[in-house]
Amino acid sequence: MANDYNTQTVTKSDEYSLSLMKFLLPSLFGILMFLVPVPFNGSITIGVGILAETIQSTFADIIPLFMTGVIILSAAGAIIAKTVKPTWITNNEAMRNLFNISAFWLLVRVIGSVFALMVVFEAGPEMIIAPFTGGTVLFELVPVLMAWFLFAALFMPFLLSFGLMDFIGTLLRKFMQPIFKLPGRSAVDASASWMGAGPVGVLITTQQFEQGYYTKRESSVISTNFSIASIAFSLVIISFIGLEAYFVPFYLTVTIAVFVAAVIMPRIPPLSLKKDDYHEPVGKQITEAAPKDESTLSFGLKVAVEKANSVKSLGSVIQKGATNVLDMWLGLIPVVMTLGTIALILAEFTPLFVWLSMPIVPLLQLLQLPEAQAAAPAMVVGFADMFLPAVIGNGIESELTRFVIAGVSISQLVYMSEIGVLIMRSKIPLSFWELAVIFIQRTLITLPIIAGIAHLIF
Repeated sequence: MANDYNTQTVTKSDEYSLSLMKFLLPSLFGILMFLVPVPFNGSITIGVGILAETIQSTFADIIPLFMTGVIILSAAGAIIAKTVKPTWITNNEAMRNLFNISAFWLLVRVIGSVFALMVVFEAGPEMIIAPFTGGTVLFELVPVLMAWFLFAALFMPFLLSFGLMDFIGTLLRKFMQPIFKLPGRSAVDASASWMGAGPVGVLITTQQFEQGYYTKRESSVISTNFSIASIAFSLVIISFIGLEAYFVPFYLTVTIAVFVAAVIMPRIPPLSLKKDDYHEPVGKQITEAAPKDESTLSFGLKVAVEKANSVKSLGSVIQKGATNVLDMWLGLIPVVMTLGTIALILAEFTPLFVWLSMPIVPLLQLLQLPEAQAAAPAMVVGFADMFLPAVIGNGIESELTRFVIAGVSISQLVYMSEIGVLIMRSKIPLSFWELAVIFIQRTLITLPIIAGIAHLIF
């Protein structure tokens, strides 16, 4: 009897050890790929970023043409799904999700295809094919997104599916909940953005919402407050604007500003009005609060191991990652091509952003920023693209004003050429007009903070 008991004990111990390793090893790989900062080519990035930058530089001449083909394929597939309705689409859930879309998004894909072809063949209206509109989107933005989406989407299951989010969420719940009114796992979204890229944070948030781990309110808050521009991109901005010597105080200033915004934003409309309902098709799939008779650490390990054990096989993880890549490439890149180009056309060829910036001039003067008239458009043009404020600010003489422009452009977060498009394309319940309001709110909250610190520095 004693031997039977010992055998059962050893067996249970071995099973638990295997389950623990099933949680730890894939999660460690996810941490190494998404959350560990690594120096690379003179800047700080993450494992996914190294792979993305490598493939970008290796295939720089091919990627725009390849992605033009992908954009055309996305439109053609959607047209076939609407008209012919073949069984390989109608009877396959993955194909239906990729191609069975609404008439609006079909139109967006078709327009994106036309824009991409115009830019590639340099044929069409100048406002579409110009290097600073359609050219910027196809030759600069799309290759970055293509490479980041490839590896981020492929490896994301290692971050989400093996219990890491559940473990961290349990540990950090008591910190994230009272300050930001969010689950602890949202800290992972923020870290992935800070160390990698804003779109990575949005992708994580989208997947977590659609899988039942964030409510509508939580996903709305996280996607518009925690998808911070990466350290690497921030370095690019501050270098472009000619103030790289101030990078450390600059990034500390941005961090303070976005922290304050993340505390305030969830407590005011429109974010405060979002319902705490989970995505209807899946319902609530999360429990972060530990039972009273169990420690936070042991409960975190327990839920993490349970999550890891729910993974059927490595093959299913790889398949899920590949499906993520196709969804990003076929579903999002065409939208970025269309809306990104239109946003840049409005910024470069119309006085729209100059008109919109007029009410900001008195505020900049109140904050005692030199060249307020010239700086005002930079405060609103970031809604089109995050890099545009730096382009405008580069011609301003005052270092103080350039510092503020760069800081505000990073802290505004919601720009339509990338983050805004990703959110609108997802199931996160935020409309274009709500994103516009959130952009304005973030500007009004972070601008005085950044300007105040800038006055201390300069």
